Amino acid sequence: ATSTIYCTVSGTVRDSMDGILSSVHEAGLTLKAGCGIGYEFSTLRPRGAFVSGAGSYTSGPLSFMDIFNAMCFTVSSAGGRRGAQMATFDIAHPDVIDFIRAKREDGRLRQFNLSCLITDEFMQAVKNDTHWELAFPANQTEHDDPTSRIVWRPWPTTQGYITNDIGQVACKIYKTLPARRVWDMIMTSTYDYAEPGFILIDKINEMNNNWFCENIRATNPCGEQPLPPYGSCLLGSVNLTKFVENPFTDKARFDWERYRAVVAIFTRMLDNVVEINGLPLSQQRDEITRKRRHGMGFLGLGSTMTMLRMKYGEPDSLAFAERVTQEMAVVGWETGVDLAEEKGPAPILVENFSVSAEMLAKRPEMKRDGYKVGDLVPGKVLLAKYSRYMQKFGKDLTDRMADVGVRFTHHTSIAPTGTISLSLANNASNGIEPSFAHQYSRNVIREGRKTKEKVDVFSYELLAYRTLVNPQANPDSDAPEAALPDYFVSADAIGPKQHVDVQAAVQKWVDSSISKTANVPSDFPYEDFKEIYMYAYDQGLKGCTTFRFNPEAFQGVLVKEKDLENTIYRFQLENGEMIEVKGNEEIEYDGELHTAANLYDALKEGYYGKF
Repeated sequence: ATSTIYCTVSGTVRDSMDGILSSVHEAGLTLKAGCGIGYEFSTLRPRGAFVSGAGSYTSGPLSFMDIFNAMCFTVSSAGGRRGAQMATFDIAHPDVIDFIRAKREDGRLRQFNLSCLITDEFMQAVKNDTHWELAFPANQTEHDDPTSRIVWRPWPTTQGYITNDIGQVACKIYKTLPARRVWDMIMTSTYDYAEPGFILIDKINEMNNNWFCENIRATNPCGEQPLPPYGSCLLGSVNLTKFVENPFTDKARFDWERYRAVVAIFTRMLDNVVEINGLPLSQQRDEITRKRRHGMGFLGLGSTMTMLRMKYGEPDSLAFAERVTQEMAVVGWETGVDLAEEKGPAPILVENFSVSAEMLAKRPEMKRDGYKVGDLVPGKVLLAKYSRYMQKFGKDLTDRMADVGVRFTHHTSIAPTGTISLSLANNASNGIEPSFAHQYSRNVIREGRKTKEKVDVFSYELLAYRTLVNPQANPDSDAPEAALPDYFVSADAIGPKQHVDVQAAVQKWVDSSISKTANVPSDFPYEDFKEIYMYAYDQGLKGCTTFRFNPEAFQGVLVKEKDLENTIYRFQLENGEMIEVKGNEEIEYDGELHTAANLYDALKEGYYGKF
């Protein structure tokens, strides 16, 4: 059976052969049900560490990731929904350099998105140009060894490890590197290969509504859902283009009243889906019914801004983006409290939690309010009064929430919406994004073809503008009669900091996270590129992803004709002769016509003929 919920995170991958293979089994069942899944692999001991039970040395986390990769490809090849996986990895793990460089090897880990878990401690080390210690939990012998260097750090699991009073684990330092060298390795890999992603894990946990009972270490494959072990979240998106009246005119406006009404109804609809989740594992079903989290978001933000004659990233667009998200959040949480009165709150919110030293360290204001270690506090109070996110809302709402609870612990999340934007919204812009371009190509998988097929597509706003204003409008033409207004902007024409500014404006009112990609031109300077990530950190984002077209590394799903025209691919024939063709040229190979770019990518990455 296929689940109605597509976003999940694995249980903690335990550092044993039994634990790893158990996680592979659970992941296979999850992928078979049509779900995407995320894992943290830095729970596994580093390459070369001694395994006493086996009497040998471990091959390290990445070798085990290869097993998950092969399993996902096999499940996907059997038919149905294409598998998707996210692997996260702690920036302080001794094997983090191998993780950062993993995808430089052709064809390796292609069933994964990869993201580093970046901590505030690491970012400060980069800013201060100090050293960074790579460490892994110490066993008792290592801890007691006077030659061992020990550092205390938070760890995703404390079972079997040495801990202190606030839940930190004793870790043995394996090596020390300049923090900026590690930073540059991440930046170089991301610049050339678009991975690894950048998850600011301390910000995620600081802002988590379930801060009192969760330690989040992984996300769903697209990154908009940071989730606890066995966590899952159903997603739903509102099409913002449907609320624009009089588009492309000086009377263009957004219908806020109708938007609020839709959000209220949609909140109830998403909550109902929890009962028919269809998740394959009992741990997943228990987790979703206990917390009832969902992720309402939107699609078409960029298209809507264009229809309202706003330039994506300009001040008026930032104000609009923030208001759209704030209205969704306020109406959603008000509806959630109403639902709690009608049907009952999320079960976790009527549970009592014992105050710990770790909780008081995270929320010093609890001590100010008179709480002490051992006191019992209902979950609804811990969420309403001590969630950093909920403090943005009015006192009337949080007082009601502390009294009656709320139907769910999480409400908002901005997904990439690539499939539904294309298939259900006539190619409106994805999620929070501007349109990739207004006339471009998509590389799609078709059953029976040996490579991806290039298909021409047009943005929703271009098609609307042609229908309502100018049938001759063409972004690729220099003819005056085909010109588009200057507010028709595309993803790579927008400054990277403007991409971050839009994400920051929306993040204020999103309780989960956002899937967002800052597109940069192929010739974007590397030093400026690095600044995007530091700027994202300083703006308080939970994550950051960039994309720079690099045909030598990969072929994207979305491509511009100009990029293909300017890219030369080289093929060696059986007789040893080398031929050169442009990326958009069609060539015959193995009885089929292929674009040169897609054939090159399929042969290089090893997926030719495997769809």
